[in-house]
Amino acid sequence: MKRDIFEELFVLELANNHLGSLERGLKIISEFSKVVRFNNMRAAIKLQLREVERFIHPDFQKRADIRYIKKTLDTQMPREHFMTLTEAIRKSGCIPMATPFDEKSVEFCVELGLPLIKLASSDVNDWPLIEKIAKTRRPVICSTGGTSLKDLDDLVTFFDNRNIPLAVNHCVSLYPSEDADLELNQIDYLKNRYPNHTVGFSTHEHHTWDASMYIAYAKGARTFERHIDIGEGSNKVSPYCSLPAQVDAWFKAFQKAKEMCGGSCETKRIPKDAELKYLDALVRGVYARRDLPEGYSLDHEHIDDDVYLAIPLQKGQISCRELMSGEVLNQAVKAHAPILIDMIDSPYCSERLKAVIYQRGL
Repeated sequence: MKRDIFEELFVLELANNHLGSLERGLKIISEFSKVVRFNNMRAAIKLQLREVERFIHPDFQKRADIRYIKKTLDTQMPREHFMTLTEAIRKSGCIPMATPFDEKSVEFCVELGLPLIKLASSDVNDWPLIEKIAKTRRPVICSTGGTSLKDLDDLVTFFDNRNIPLAVNHCVSLYPSEDADLELNQIDYLKNRYPNHTVGFSTHEHHTWDASMYIAYAKGARTFERHIDIGEGSNKVSPYCSLPAQVDAWFKAFQKAKEMCGGSCETKRIPKDAELKYLDALVRGVYARRDLPEGYSLDHEHIDDDVYLAIPLQKGQISCRELMSGEVLNQAVKAHAPILIDMIDSPYCSERLKAVIYQRGL
């Protein structure tokens, strides 16, 4: 399955923070897309879609005392506005995506031409919705939230059997989350359990925008999600939502984490020249302990009587790395003088090795 679509993808969750206003939604898209472009990131701006009249039972559509229902009703928008927002996301250089909460909204995702679909934590075992999403053949990101292990295993198997790309986000469904709630070791768990899937981190913490990024990236998370909003007028920003400046800090933390973690975790790194030069300065060189004649063989039986190891290592001098039993001197060496590579006859003494030895040391 192609996983590249999820790699280093940032999902900016607009959710209902448009507050039912097309103008406000467009402003959020404009402000955050600037942050995305400035940091040269790959980001999706995500909407939430609900067929409100079907999603909420008619008998409960006037229940203002139920917070989730009230917020859904207060922030609903006509389809044309979602079309406008989607087009604005595309024009901004970001990827449009959505979380559909019902089957009709899945169809709307297709109508909008969204390349990615998000499955909310609350819907990991909503099989009518999952089957509808799978029929679109779109890559899916799911958040684990409070899901059970069996439900998560079933979901991964379901998408694997249909060869539909699926990313699995570690997520704690507490809004906001405290640092002690983050459970970032779950990233290790998910990577070990689902090695063929991109693992991500969907977060709602509100104290910092860098610490969890450093840890999550180092643990192997490769797609990330945060709720976004703008501070404007009397509208209070929820503590789990990030402002543009905070997302800017989040992006920079990612870049710093990537820089610090470096290259592949599957192969040995190649040391830089400056590092090798520094270490070479600490390597002990081989010095004659006494006068040694031409033709003398440096044998292990009496090596301590013939030579000693000390810093500094000088250019052309053999070091502890090259000292082997049976090396024969092709010229005499005075006591305390360095033994150079040109002074010994060895089957390992190639021109390439000589070039390396003459480039190192003092």
